[in-house]
Parts: sequence; C-alpha cells; structure tokens
Amino acid sequence: MPHEPQHTESQNTEPQDSVPRSSDLHGGADPQPAEEPVEKQTLLAAVGLSYFPIAFLARLPYAMVVVGVLTLVVAGRESLSLGGLNSAMVGLGTAIFGSFIGAAADRWGQRPVLLIVGTLNSAALIFLTWVVFSPLPDAVVLIASFAIGATAPQVSPMSRSRLVDIILRALPGSRQSKVLNGTMAYESAADEVVFVFGPFIVGLLATWLSPVAPIIGAVVMTLIFVSGFALHPSGRLAAEGAGQSAARGPVRELFTFGIFVVIAGVFGIGLVFGSTLTSLTSLMNDLGHPEQAGLIYGVLGIGSAILAISVALFSPRFSLWARWLSFAPLLLIGTIVLALSDSMAAVVIGLLLMGTAIGPTLVTLFSLAAERSQRGRSATVMSMAGSAIIVGQSLASALGGFLAEEAGTSTAIAVPVAAALVVLVAGLLNLIVRLRRRKRDVVHT
Repeated sequence: MPHEPQHTESQNTEPQDSVPRSSDLHGGADPQPAEEPVEKQTLLAAVGLSYFPIAFLARLPYAMVVVGVLTLVVAGRESLSLGGLNSAMVGLGTAIFGSFIGAAADRWGQRPVLLIVGTLNSAALIFLTWVVFSPLPDAVVLIASFAIGATAPQVSPMSRSRLVDIILRALPGSRQSKVLNGTMAYESAADEVVFVFGPFIVGLLATWLSPVAPIIGAVVMTLIFVSGFALHPSGRLAAEGAGQSAARGPVRELFTFGIFVVIAGVFGIGLVFGSTLTSLTSLMNDLGHPEQAGLIYGVLGIGSAILAISVALFSPRFSLWARWLSFAPLLLIGTIVLALSDSMAAVVIGLLLMGTAIGPTLVTLFSLAAERSQRGRSATVMSMAGSAIIVGQSLASALGGFLAEEAGTSTAIAVPVAAALVVLVAGLLNLIVRLRRRKRDVVHT
C-alpha cells in the first residue's frame, strides 16, 4: 500500500463536510491515481459476497445485550430498578473497555482481538444466566453485567473501520468519496435495524420461551457469527494495520472538539434508545407483560431503517451539519408526542417520528466520525462512537428504571425528551466546529 503524506491543516481548503474524505479519514492527501490499485472496482468485489450478512448477524448479540440483561434481571430478581442498574453496569463496562478494544484492533489487528473478546463475552453471558437465579447477592449480578459490557465485541465500529480501509486501498480515488458515503449509510442502517430489532428479538424469545432464551441466543450468535466476522478473509486487510504503528496519528487527535461533539451526539441517540425502551417496559409492566416491551419497541425501527438507507441518495449539497440540524428537531418532536400520548395510536405515531429522525442522524454522526478519524485510528474512533450508544442506552435504562419505580411511568416517559435535547444541542455545537474549519481554511488560502 502506498504511503500517504502526513496531514497538515493547510492541505484541507474545502469547508464542506457533506461526505467523508480520504484525506480526513487517514490524515493525508488523497493517493495519486497512478498509485491506486485498479483491479477491484467495487466494494463488493473487494470484501466478498459473504461479508455483509456475516457482519450484520455478528452485531446482533451486542444489540440484544442491554435489553436482554434488563429482561433477565427483572424476571430473576423481580426488580425493575435493579434491572436498569444492571443495564447501566453493562454500559459502564463498555465505556471503560470499548475504546481499548478498538485501540487493540488498530494495533494488533481485528482477528485476534475479536476472537478473544468474543469468547470472554460468551462466558460472561453464561455466568449471568446462572447467577441471576442463584442465592448470591445482587452485587455479584452487577459484576457479571459489568463483565458483559467490558468484553462486548465491537463488531459495528470494526466493520466501519474495516470497510473504510478497504475502500481507500482497493478502489480508485475517483470513486472513494461516493462509496464511502453509501457505506456509512448502509452501516448506520444496519445498526438501526439491530439496535431496534435486537430488543424486538429479545421480546419474542422472552415471550415465547423464557427470559433466559435471549441471553443463550446471544451466546450462540456470538460464538458463530462474531467468530465468523473475525475469521472472514476481509479481516486480513484490517490486520495489516498491526504493522503500521508508525503511520498512526497521535493519540491527542482522539480528543479534539470535533470528535467530542460527534460522540456526544451518538451518546444522545443511545439515551433515546434506552429511555424509550425503559418507558415502554414500565408501561408494559403496569399491564403485567414487561417482556413484550421489545415487541412494541420494534415500531421505532420502521421509518428509521428506511430513512437511514435512503441517506445514500441525499445530494452532496445536503451537508452533514445541515442533516444533523434537520433531523434532530424531528426527533425532539417525536419524543414530545410520545411523552404526551394517552393512547397506543399516539405511542405508535411518536415512535414512527422518532425512527424517521434517528436513522439519518446516525448516518450523519458516523460519517462525521469517519471523516474526523486520523490515520490508523479509525477503529478506535468508531469504537468510541459505538460505545457511546451502549453507554447512553444503559444509563438511560438505569435512570428510567429508577424513575418508573419511584415516580411512575408518566415521569419515566419524559426522559426521551431530554435525550433528544442532547442530540440537538450537540448538533448546534457542531456548528462551532464547522465555523472553525471555515475560518481556518480562509486563513490558509
């Protein structure tokens, strides 16, 4: 692979951020056409036909974990607040170790890292299914949940990182920008599907079988599909990053204001997921069927998945900052409708509005994360963003569970409104990043 020149701020003179750019992704100028490999003209040819179904199924266990733990603990310990607290422990484990898992993949390659954490995660899930119904104290259950989050395989961010690397290495420079935009749209749509229908699957399994079934299902899927993703031939390209430590951008570039606002936005989306799910769980718990919350929650994914996929068709003139500020208010409106709803029809309308906004917003956020990743740090940044979702989801589940138990469903269902405000505020802060870039570009020109 040709070595790309080191990035300097003066190299970027275009203020628009509507699509990811290879110079932003890897900290250098775009490769010269003469140096580009041309034998593989499409992403599908580069990764192989089997990649996308394997990568899609491999991220399902991660999406099932938070609500699966919540459902299992509520059933085994008969406490919604304890269930929410365990969900928060999953998020805490992910918050502490998720980025380190991504950094390890950047250094040693995705394959060994995924195989190790996948095995450890399966063991932690099995341990939780036993300890919840054991006479051991709640503290041991919390430790098990923390271990689940700490060992969660970062399939989604690693898939993004892997595809970005392959696009930049295998596709001609003239096609990279368009393919990157479409890839981020697909990846976010895939995340939308699994993060919405993961709880839906949990609800089905818990309703038809038992609260233990979703956890056992997650174990089986982790061992089969996470391992399959790790061993997929496309992983060899990602593994090449292990030998490129000298080319990685400085660690300080992981803590810029531009990356911070993106992580804050993704965190807000996680808050929306967790608080909405807990509110619905509280509602269904009032009706005596808490395990069916995931079924109602599936409504959120209808507009979300469709709109996320359609982002690939958006005009390049519809820049990322504008997309963020266009869909975040719609998300806020949807949460308000949900909070004020007094019938199931109103609940469905609120969830549909929220889903319509969440899909494009997630595409935008991960596109910005890819654009602002430095050379050799893409898996780390993507893991930071992926961890932010699960952390937000877990914290909101804990807060919502506490409020539902102490103050009732009417209070808990207001939390999604605050979560949507986080997404909107982060979008406004992103304007500062854009203005700084425009000012910098004007100075350098």
